[in-house]
Amino acid sequence: MGNLDIIRKKGKLSPTDVIFLAKGIVNLLLQCVMSLEGMTFALSLKIFNIRQVSVFMNTSGYFLIYYNFWLTFWLSAHYCTTITNLSYGFFIWLKRIVSNFLSHLLFLTALGVFIVSVLGFWALNAESLIQSSVNSTNISVISLDKVFYYHVSANTLGVTLPFCLSLLCLVLTSSFLLRHVWRVKNNDSGSTRPNLQAHVTALRTIFFLLLIFTFFCVSRALMIHQNSSSHSSVCIK
Repeated sequence: MGNLDIIRKKGKLSPTDVIFLAKGIVNLLLQCVMSLEGMTFALSLKIFNIRQVSVFMNTSGYFLIYYNFWLTFWLSAHYCTTITNLSYGFFIWLKRIVSNFLSHLLFLTALGVFIVSVLGFWALNAESLIQSSVNSTNISVISLDKVFYYHVSANTLGVTLPFCLSLLCLVLTSSFLLRHVWRVKNNDSGSTRPNLQAHVTALRTIFFLLLIFTFFCVSRALMIHQNSSSHSSVCIK
């Protein structure tokens, strides 16, 4: 609602507003998908066993989660390139891209994340192959290898990579601000010190987003470890 009001008054959104608007829409859609999935589990599991329904639920869930994490990276990159003003060629190029082609960048990111989310669904499909081939050890081993490959690929591209990039941006931005505050403190000429409240707010925002990010990564790691252990025991049997 706030972004729509900005559009009505100014006619144009800043890169930060665009990313926050995208994150808000993605989070709302994710809540709808999760609520629909929860109601389906509670009311009738037979509906979820329909292939079309399971494809829509799983692919949508993976897509929205992964896309949300990549939006966190683009927000971190925008703050980093805006606050630090690093003179390296890569950061200058990144700042130009984020400032001038953000909408195209978000669209291409969504397209890439959709492909990654399909890998996540393939992992679940491979898991069902394991359950349906318990009596055949060779098929189970092959399916288990596929599950591991799909899970690692999807989680690396959809979770690990944006997390590491966002963390890098957070570290660079924090170190720049700390050096800046140290220089101002030791070279105080009596002039008014700059107001860093907006920069601190940006860092706090990225920190809490990465904290949520970390909780998700830990839960995913535990779930994958539990599934791998159960599937290994099935293959041994």
